[in-house]
Amino acid sequence: MPLLEIRHLTKIFAPGDTRLGAKSRGQVRAVDDVSLDIHAGETLGLIGESGSGKSTLGRLILRLIEPSSGSIFFEGRDLVNLTSRGPALGHGREMRRLRRDLQIIFQDPFASLDPRLRVEDIVAEPLIIHRELRHWPEMTKAGIGSRVGELLRAVGLDDSARNRYPHEFSGGQRQRIGIARALALRPRFIVCDEPVSALDVSVGAQIVNLLAQLQRDFRLTYLFISHSMPVVRYLSTRIAVMHRGKIVEVGNTEQITHQPADPYTRSLLAATPEMSR
Repeated sequence: MPLLEIRHLTKIFAPGDTRLGAKSRGQVRAVDDVSLDIHAGETLGLIGESGSGKSTLGRLILRLIEPSSGSIFFEGRDLVNLTSRGPALGHGREMRRLRRDLQIIFQDPFASLDPRLRVEDIVAEPLIIHRELRHWPEMTKAGIGSRVGELLRAVGLDDSARNRYPHEFSGGQRQRIGIARALALRPRFIVCDEPVSALDVSVGAQIVNLLAQLQRDFRLTYLFISHSMPVVRYLSTRIAVMHRGKIVEVGNTEQITHQPADPYTRSLLAATPEMSR
């Protein structure tokens, strides 16, 4: 059984909704009847041009935004019906508990970290929240401090980072802090939402290598969202190609990059010199 099963997932933004950037004049079908399986331990690369619906799909999977229709199953549990706002309060508690398993690394390392918090507080925040919700009651204050140190070392930062603020770090270092925060709850699945697009090429390569190492060390499953075919090819087990809200092609990395079936996939490859045959 796949770790994640996505069935007929659709998101329609109403006229005037600004969550896609510019104010829309009519309905926007950002994600259109998408079905995907993501297997434990793999990296599914999700590629497409800007505005194709990739980030919206990632946020739908994590229930950061609500789908218009469709189903999302995590280990057989229907995430769409685990609502925290409806009358089924038990379902709400279960969804919050599942947040331990489902995390995200954001695109912008400058906007995703609270500038008022020290690094130690940023990384510890998920641990504190889940302890207070009694989802992790055995996590003591000393345990949280120890866990923060382990996470910082895992992403290549030393203990001196604890008491510093985000503005004291470079973009690559900030992204490492964001990765440490995403790992804090020992998740099983992480949406990597264009985590290197705001970074220099050399720094981005370091982050990609870090993500690959962390996947091995922590047995993670990734949905890796990007518009860069070389990055997706390097990191991904399989690739899904998204165009105008639809998945137009899914296959293993070798097949997608050397024998693409869809014209849109071929156009992406043709526009990337590194990928030419």
